[in-house]
Amino acid sequence: MKVILTADVKGQGKKDQMVEVSDGYARNFLFPRKLAKPADNQAVTELKNKQASVQHKIDVERANAQEIAKKLTELKVVFNVGASADGRLYGSITAKDVAEKLAADHKITVDKRKITMEPLKAYGSYDLDVKLYSDVAGKIHVVVAEK
Repeated sequence: MKVILTADVKGQGKKDQMVEVSDGYARNFLFPRKLAKPADNQAVTELKNKQASVQHKIDVERANAQEIAKKLTELKVVFNVGASADGRLYGSITAKDVAEKLAADHKITVDKRKITMEPLKAYGSYDLDVKLYSDVAGKIHVVVAEK
């Protein structure tokens, strides 16, 4: 009997997966516990629509991430900060500072946890990696200049 799982079932499959199980297992175990529903035409259509919806959402998010990555490569984030006589900054520039500066100056929202960097403690020019989506990454060009 073909059933659509409504929850993860050990040894059978994950939620929203169509599997073939024995009639007795479905009637006596899966259906009473609401772990599965019969795979009739309506349920199969709903499952396909749900999977198409999820795929569409993934495609839209990936396209947005690629667009943001393209914008990030074209811009420069400049920090004007003071430093001591030996060139070390008072404080440091962190991923949080970079994310806030991007949002304030360029209206691009990036989660600070997606920016991979060590705190910047000296003047210079830096290229930072940003992981925007599972397979989409971008680069931010950060310049730390004297006040």
